[in-house]
Amino acid sequence: MKKDLVLSLNKLSKRFGKVIANDAVSIELHRGEVLALLGENGAGKTTLMNMLFGHYLPDSGSVEVADSSGNMHPLPLGNPQAALAAGIGMVHQHFALAENLTALDNILLGSEKLFSLGRNTSAARAKINGIMERTGLTAPLDELVGRLSVGERQRVELLKALYRDARILVLDEPTAVLTPQEADALFKNIGAMTKEGLSVIFISHKLREVLAFSHRIAVLRHGKKVGEMETAKADQRSIARMMVGEDSPVTKREKLDPGKPVLHLNAVRVTGKSARNSLHGVDLTVNAHEIVGIAGVSGNGQNALAMLVSGLVSPDEGELSVEDNIITRFNPAAFIKAGIGRIPEDRHHHGVVGAMSVAENLVIERLDDTEVQNRGFLRSGAIGAIAEKLSKNYDVRGPGAEAPARLLSGGNIQKLILARVFECAPKLILANQPTRGLDLGAANEVSRRLLEARGRGAGVLLISEDLDEILALSDRVMVIHDGRINAANTTDRQAIGMMMAGEAA
Repeated sequence: MKKDLVLSLNKLSKRFGKVIANDAVSIELHRGEVLALLGENGAGKTTLMNMLFGHYLPDSGSVEVADSSGNMHPLPLGNPQAALAAGIGMVHQHFALAENLTALDNILLGSEKLFSLGRNTSAARAKINGIMERTGLTAPLDELVGRLSVGERQRVELLKALYRDARILVLDEPTAVLTPQEADALFKNIGAMTKEGLSVIFISHKLREVLAFSHRIAVLRHGKKVGEMETAKADQRSIARMMVGEDSPVTKREKLDPGKPVLHLNAVRVTGKSARNSLHGVDLTVNAHEIVGIAGVSGNGQNALAMLVSGLVSPDEGELSVEDNIITRFNPAAFIKAGIGRIPEDRHHHGVVGAMSVAENLVIERLDDTEVQNRGFLRSGAIGAIAEKLSKNYDVRGPGAEAPARLLSGGNIQKLILARVFECAPKLILANQPTRGLDLGAANEVSRRLLEARGRGAGVLLISEDLDEILALSDRVMVIHDGRINAANTTDRQAIGMMMAGEAA
């Protein structure tokens, strides 16, 4: 295999203040290989890949990459252009796209000559259309990225990397917003490209797809590489043990009889700025002691549903009831008072106020509580004590309760939101993509908390593009497509996947 070596990371280390993100990590990648890079949140996976791509400059270590003839050369560090020139493409978990440009412009960005008398994109369009036909990854090229769904944006990122003729492709959570069929098609086409010489490193928390599509697995823990294994010799239990150092507890859903309705939508219509932000005649009920899962491809009305149940939009037609009360005031404060807890999809923009402290974010929805304020004045001592207790109970790690919430990692921001929601014991929990981007341990904790809330009598509306999560947690599965919601009446992955694509099961 040495003669097929295309990439060598040699003892890369990176420190951020007192935090050691990577500690002398060495990894090799071979021609035509799919390497899965695994580890818990904060294990150093993304930092390692950012050093490879030149976004971060390592404190020590080196990188070697093969040229088109197979000869290994040192890669200049801290230089994204050098990485691109060496044939390294990277698709980030958090998209690096310009929202005010079209999808086509984003794909071409940085690949065109700076000074040119004119612009002819016909050849570029032809090449991109060829890639879309070959991979099944489609995106509206002339639409502004700011108007695209999350799934469409991810496809633009993938097309951008493939357009630049990447020979080494780094994918960070590549299937987070794809249907099972789309994910299978993506990896099938990536598999075909690996036979032609493409080499892939992909970061994923979905162990099923890791086992199905990778050749080899490397695991990071606390910034160090703790081991490698051939995928053919691995299983979910052995991978989980290597990731967390012990067997991960499995949360099982106990059978419970549903209680009275806590949320009811009756013939609800919401007219949004686009089809993906609209609902058409939706009837939906969530009962106490019940988790209702909404499966669907990103951009089919999930955002409109979440905005509606959060009180951020009002229906153009139809009614929304919490328990037996028809809601007439549609604003977040009224919905919180009605007993609705919200775990938003975009935890950074809609889940926290980044400039406010961790402690303030933990109590921001409890400002009427006399434990938090007295005659309009905040009780800072009490707020600090609440923050310390919740941070401990929900394992919120970071620079401290007084630090701005924006300094927390994505996983710890999610834990903060969970602490804020679950401590208020709401009647209904809107869980919108609650485990997206979380590691195995953190995702299991979210699942445990949702099932615990279900057990005490809450209803849970679970919106997720992770079909495995939907099937594991839901008492009933509904499928949303083109703003319409229908009961799945099956737990078959392929059948639900067809419904998600708008086809009859």
